[in-house]
Amino acid sequence: MTQKITIQPVTRIEGHAKITIYVNDDGKVDNAYFHVDQFRGFEKFSEGRPFYEMPIITPRICGICPVSHHLAAAKACDAIISAQIPRPAKLLRELMHMGQVIQSHSMHFFELAGPDLILGWDADPKIRNVVGLIEANPELAIKAVKLRKFGQEVIAKLGGRRIHPNYAVPGGVNNTLSIQDRDELLRDIDTMIPYIQEGVALAKDWIEKNRTMVEEFGVFSTGYMGLVNEDGGLELYDGKVKLIGKDGNLLELFDRSEYLNYIGEHVEDWSYLKFPFYKKLGWPEGVYRVGPLARLNVATKINTPLAQEEFKNFKSINGGKPVEGSLYYHYARLIEDLYAAEMAKELLLDQDILSDDILVTTDKILPEGVGVIEAPRGTLFHHYWVDERGSITRANLIVATGHNNWAMSKGVEEVAKRYVDGKNITEGMLNRVEGLIRCYDPCLSCSTHAVGKMPMVIDIVSKSTGEVIKSIKRE
Repeated sequence: MTQKITIQPVTRIEGHAKITIYVNDDGKVDNAYFHVDQFRGFEKFSEGRPFYEMPIITPRICGICPVSHHLAAAKACDAIISAQIPRPAKLLRELMHMGQVIQSHSMHFFELAGPDLILGWDADPKIRNVVGLIEANPELAIKAVKLRKFGQEVIAKLGGRRIHPNYAVPGGVNNTLSIQDRDELLRDIDTMIPYIQEGVALAKDWIEKNRTMVEEFGVFSTGYMGLVNEDGGLELYDGKVKLIGKDGNLLELFDRSEYLNYIGEHVEDWSYLKFPFYKKLGWPEGVYRVGPLARLNVATKINTPLAQEEFKNFKSINGGKPVEGSLYYHYARLIEDLYAAEMAKELLLDQDILSDDILVTTDKILPEGVGVIEAPRGTLFHHYWVDERGSITRANLIVATGHNNWAMSKGVEEVAKRYVDGKNITEGMLNRVEGLIRCYDPCLSCSTHAVGKMPMVIDIVSKSTGEVIKSIKRE
């Protein structure tokens, strides 16, 4: 008789999800599934709103990565009014974005993934958390908090508040950066960079000490997608979308406005979250990954010195071919964290960042506009269609967590089959399955938007035995 194991909720991630593991009579895992069981619906209730409200509406999707949605929405609005924003405005937007990357990447590595890596997969769950991390290494924990605080301060000095900023508008931004605020951020940035370097060293040391696990934990071949600049280097704010195949060869390099020519979305009845794929290869052959690991796999270089040195090491891991192990996401995330801090310093030192040339206006309203940005978790698309008055008639959001949905589902199954013994289940085994999800740092509230046929299953469970007596499914 098949045994069903449910992990609910999946902990130390943003949003609500569960994992189901099916074990046969021999104690072996037959199947495992990652279920996103929440629904947000931002695509639908955006309809009818004036397009210029979208940079304020869409950040409410999430309190972790609101800047990503804020800026992607603003870039889509730029396209609708056919605006080329002034260079100072671009610098200021990018600075805000670097602040978000720093706070998000630092928080995830040190506070969400860190308890597994630093305290151990099998540690008592009572201490395998941020509180336990503070007790085990208070100095490291304080540095992690200061890193997140710095990133939030960057956002606040530009957008007026740390969460849901009001800053980017169609055609630019709504406020300048003062000399005082610039100098305060510059004063702190040289402290933050060494903190991140400590994290990089910690990640590399952990990988070296756990080499066997790293090489077998959620390792599989996919395509990879991310933004690159004109030189093929890592790009988080702007650039072309680059898609490579499993072998690392270039499949596509395209402008954001062309994404529908290349990306399709598959639906399964056991999740609210769709599965994007590369159209030319079809489903499921065309699956790919996004986020830190993907971005480093598609990039040819990083244009800041310290991150570039780490990037060279990253590229050597698999002889220049794509790095496939899911646990390498943590290392890649810290390399990007370092890049974001270096970029923040470069932007702050650029004299144009103090300019008041921050906005252009036009009378144009084009029928649609697409915005793209590399959110901390991966490539984010915002696409709005508008009528002649500028009211949204349709919205399409493809978020990083959606792009990675197949990889998380595949990874959960592979890790469960490798580590879960149905005849002797331990909490540490199940934590390893959860840990696969944490590699991707999903933001689930960001990810489910479309209104349509949604799966709903009601299980009737025996109080005495715990056995599922009957399942009722909405068709």
